[in-house]
Order: sequence, then C-alpha cells, then structure tokens
Amino acid sequence: MKVTIVGAGAVGASCAEYIAIKNFVSEVVLVDIIEGLAEGKAMDLMQTSTLNGFDTKITGVTHDYSATAGSDIAVITSGIPRKPGMSREELIGTNAHVVKSVTEQIVEYSPNAIILVVTNPLDSMTYLAQKVSGLPKNKVLGMGGALDTARFKYRLAEALNAPMSDIEALVIGAHSDTGMLPLLSKATRCGIPVTEFLPEHQWTPVVEAAKVGGATLTKLLGTSAWYGPGAAVAIVVQAILCDQKKIIPCSVLLEGEYHQNDICIGVPVVVGKNGAEQIIEIKLSEEETALFNKAADGVREVNNML
Repeated sequence: MKVTIVGAGAVGASCAEYIAIKNFVSEVVLVDIIEGLAEGKAMDLMQTSTLNGFDTKITGVTHDYSATAGSDIAVITSGIPRKPGMSREELIGTNAHVVKSVTEQIVEYSPNAIILVVTNPLDSMTYLAQKVSGLPKNKVLGMGGALDTARFKYRLAEALNAPMSDIEALVIGAHSDTGMLPLLSKATRCGIPVTEFLPEHQWTPVVEAAKVGGATLTKLLGTSAWYGPGAAVAIVVQAILCDQKKIIPCSVLLEGEYHQNDICIGVPVVVGKNGAEQIIEIKLSEEETALFNKAADGVREVNNML
C-alpha cells in the first residue's frame, strides 16, 4: 500500500510519522514545493525506523508528482497554516489555488486514489477537491471531524477527571470555531451519559472549549497544531487501507442526507476500503438540527468565495 502526503511541513511530517509507526503501509511519499524539505524530513524519519520498530519506506521529493504514481491514498496538507487571531476561513484565497493544483496532479498520477483533505478551511477545500477531481463522493473526505472529536473527548475527560479511554463522543458540523457541533447529548463515559457525571453549569464551557480547540493551540504555538492532525489523519488512513469499517466523523459531500445538498460538512461516516462507504444519519434534537443547518450556511458562504 502506498500513501502520498502533499505538504512536508509540521502537519505533513506528523502524518508521515504516525502512519509509518503504525506499520500498515509499505511506502509513504512526502511531496513539497520547497527544495530539499520533503527529502530532509523523509531522511530524518527513516533514521528513526530502527528506534521505533517500523519497516515503512519514507521518501521525499520536491514537486515531482511522478513519484506519487499509483498511490492508494493522497493526503493534502499543503497550504498556509493559521496564525494567531486568524480564522480558518481567512486562508481560502491562497489555499484554494494550492488545493486545486495539487488535486489535479494527484488525479493525473493516481486516478484511483482516495483523497483525504486536511488543508483549511477544511470543508470548503474538501468540496473544491471533490469538484476538481471528479471522483465519486465516497473517494474524497475531509479529516476535520476525527480531530475535533478527539479534542472534545480531551475536554470531557479533563472536566470529569476521567481517563480518556472511558470517553466516547462525537463532533459533527463544520471544521470551524463557529460551525463545530460537539454533541454533548451523545457523549458517554463507559456507556453512561456524561451529563450524569458533569454538573449542568459545566456543559456549555466544555462544549465551547472543544469548539475553539484549534484556535487555543494556535494562540499558544503561534501556528496551527500538528500532533493532533497527524494522528487524526493516520486513524482515517488506517481505517481505509485496513478496511476497518470504523465510524469516524468526516467531511463528505451530502446529497440529501441531513436535508443538505451540494455541500461537504462533517457527519458520521463508515470508513473502509472504499473510503466513505456509508453516511450515518443520527437523530438530532431541534436545537442540534438548527445548529447543524447554521453551520452548513456558514460553509456555503465560504464556498461562494471559491
């Protein structure tokens, strides 16, 4: 199995590292436009292989998409990252040009690849990759919900003073500070609703902290986070290539599901060898439905800029 990662910055390199360490693919190819960056990151990572016990081959190339030919999955991380005070939506001008160009080259050399988008604003970039690639809807996914859900679980475990492994939760909606919808009503600790453990006055602060998880890290780090996104990508890639049939919230094209059309937004998806194999339509409350629809409206506003 072969995975291409476009963009050898902090996020792309973390994706490569986590995928390699899991040892389920034969080759990872890093691509970047900066001379020597992908090659250097690949070499550095390969020199950890005996230390971390993996046999995955990692190579790096500068703007040479022929090296990516025959990829099973292509991960798009390229583009400019957020800086403190920036919204994901402010990145659209530069990143739309990058994602369009990258998608065209991926499809040229790997027409059967599944595309996984990480670049922000994620839902709009996923929609753009879907339109540019011409691939079936199941073969273009946005990573956002996997990461957002992990951040929501972190905040819940923190508030409950509980181990992370006890927590199950779900985040749908847009991968944005205003459009994210952490579903407190679906969150559990060992199958018990978290609302039975968490005082009501903490419900809103926990949800809000999860929604601004990316912005919080950007303010602390001075740029976008990379460990969390890298791990989230690895989970989705593994679910596809190992045909795990895992339910993972991802941004996918909706065609009537959740009463939405012609939009990519985060919903629960069964992820397997064919990509987004099934969209799961969960029952939402009236309030949750209204928030989801509002998030969709926000994504459409950004899509209109494309």
